[in-house]
Amino acid sequence: MNADGSVSVVAHGLGGSADLPIPFTYALIGAAWALTFTFAVVALAWRKPRFGSEKPGRELPPWVTAAVDAPATRWVVGIAGLALAVWVGLVAFFGPQNAESPLPGVFYVLMWVGLVALSVLFGPVWRALSPVRTVHRLLGGKSLRDYPAALGYWPAAFGLFAFVWLELASPDPGSLAAIRIWLLIYLIVTLAGAFVCGARWCARADPFEVYGIVVSRLSALRRNRNGRIAIGNPFDHLPSLPIRPGIVAVLSVLLGSTAFDSFSARPQWRTFIDETAGSVTAATLINTAALFVFAGVVAATFWLAARATGGVDREQRRLLPGQMAHSLIPIVVGYVFAHYLTYLVERGQQTVYLLLGVDADVNYILSLHPSLLATVKVGFVVVGHVAGVIAAHDRALHLLPKTHQLTRSARDDAGDGGLHLHRAVPVVRRVSSGYAGADHHRRSERLLRRRFAGGDARRRSRQRHQRAAGR
Repeated sequence: MNADGSVSVVAHGLGGSADLPIPFTYALIGAAWALTFTFAVVALAWRKPRFGSEKPGRELPPWVTAAVDAPATRWVVGIAGLALAVWVGLVAFFGPQNAESPLPGVFYVLMWVGLVALSVLFGPVWRALSPVRTVHRLLGGKSLRDYPAALGYWPAAFGLFAFVWLELASPDPGSLAAIRIWLLIYLIVTLAGAFVCGARWCARADPFEVYGIVVSRLSALRRNRNGRIAIGNPFDHLPSLPIRPGIVAVLSVLLGSTAFDSFSARPQWRTFIDETAGSVTAATLINTAALFVFAGVVAATFWLAARATGGVDREQRRLLPGQMAHSLIPIVVGYVFAHYLTYLVERGQQTVYLLLGVDADVNYILSLHPSLLATVKVGFVVVGHVAGVIAAHDRALHLLPKTHQLTRSARDDAGDGGLHLHRAVPVVRRVSSGYAGADHHRRSERLLRRRFAGGDARRRSRQRHQRAAGR
């Protein structure tokens, strides 16, 4: 807790565990071999498409769909989500204004990381939990006009960028006041949009709902053509991602922000900020520009790679970036869990205890098993990239003429594999760097407690700038 009422807790800004006992070289070699083997298999042996959203999957018993779709179920879940939002709001404004506040944990851990876990397990749950949707339904569910089709997912992309900006580039990401302001603006904008454009605004412009829709394409649960709930191969579910303007921007923000999180944690970048920025404002502007560049590079690289396809007409080439965008989803999910699994499990416990007013000890079940945790984190990174290569290759076989399938899909796989490995390097480096030694368990617990309670490098850097300005 700082004198200005800020708490040092962020999600992408939480940082990764940098003391896990897997040598970086071993982790990187393993990732490289996994991607190389995947590229060889799909390029040489995978000649026909195997996945498609038209496959029905295994339909669950009819009573499952009936129970999920029952109006009573929808209202109970919606009211529960609204009640939770009201409770969090009361705690945010009238609860503890110090390190005991659960608001940063709710915002950065439960809403950002927990949403991914729930969406992968059960589908787009934010659609049912959204307090904005519930308020809109309670007030009649009407709209003044249709949602402009040209907007697509662009409002959601801007909303997601605003979120990652707050946690990665803003002057004080752990400030309770900053989080409250962000959430108030989010509620005002989404409620106004819902009243003007109806529920379609929530489905296409709400950053959290769009985030949930995107990652839910990796869920084994989905709706078949008859509207029944079915279970099937997630690779068959991935291509069902709606293709609308802004979908590449959404995924680029998610991937680019994670890459910037890894990059900004490097001592070289922190030293550069300290030496270059003469004030807090300058440091914020530099970080903002860098965050934008990272997201832009991901978007430009993916868009150009898709547009460089031969053997298709101009219209098909224009559509290819959106048609291939779903192949980035496994990488997004892999990075989220590789970065924040520890915080979801352990910081999530602390947040729930604070919300309920329970004085209980956090079970550091993952941090106390560092070797297993490091292996799992590296596994998420590697599996996410391998799954992305497979999804891209299979979709290329669906979309391209047979005369161009082998050469183009091989070129896609090689390019995707290289890009994926390049992006994996900083994440794997953070997961695997260093060796903790015999007292790792005690240091790991102390490290987590320090990170949860306050004092990250960016705040210290800001304080140095303020002291320098005072002189």
